[in-house]
Amino acid sequence: MAATAVRYLRSVGAVTAVGPQPVDPLPRPVLRAVAEDERLPLDRGEFRRVLGHFASGVTVVTAHDPADPDGPAGFACQSFASLSLDPPLVTFMVARTSTTWPRIARAGAFCVNILGADQGALCRGFAVSGADKFAGVAHSPAPATGSPLLDAVPAWVDCRIQAVHTGGDHLIVVGRVEALGATADGDGEGPLLFHRGVFGRFSG
Repeated sequence: MAATAVRYLRSVGAVTAVGPQPVDPLPRPVLRAVAEDERLPLDRGEFRRVLGHFASGVTVVTAHDPADPDGPAGFACQSFASLSLDPPLVTFMVARTSTTWPRIARAGAFCVNILGADQGALCRGFAVSGADKFAGVAHSPAPATGSPLLDAVPAWVDCRIQAVHTGGDHLIVVGRVEALGATADGDGEGPLLFHRGVFGRFSG
C-alpha cells in the first residue's frame, strides 16, 4: 500500500524524500565602510562628556607570553563586563591603536584584575604608555593561564581569548573564564570607580 502511494505521488510530481529539504540561503547584506557624508554630526568631546556620566569599575588587564622579550604586558581598562554565564564569558574593549593589545593577543590569554577603591595609583601606573608598568608591582601567575595576578586586588578573572570582534575604533575581546577568585564579602573599601574623569568609591 505504501509503495503504491509513493508511486502515485511521484507520478503527480510531489516531493517524496524524507528528512530536511535544501533551503535557499537568505541573501547576505552588503558590507561597506561608512562614507564621510553619512556620519552623524556628533562632536567627540560632547560624546565623551555625556558618556562620562556613566560610572564604571576599573580593572587592569594583564598577560604574559613567555616568548615576549619585554616581559608581562598590561593596561588599565574601564570597559570590562560579564557576558555569559553558560559558558562563562567576559568581555573587554581595547583601542585598535593599543600597543599592548598585540602582546596580549600573542599570549592568547589574560587576567582581569578588578581594582579596589584604594588602588587608584596602581591604575594610573598601568594607564601610562611606554613605561615599565610592572616596576615595583608584586604579582604571581594566575592559576589557569599564568597571566599576572596582581597582589592585593579584591577580585580577579583568569581567561583564555575566545573571540575578537571589531567595533569602530576599538576591538571587542571575549574571554572564556578558566578560573576566578575574590576576597571575602565585605573586605576592603569597595571597588574603584571612574566617573566624569575622576576616581571615586562606592558609599552605601
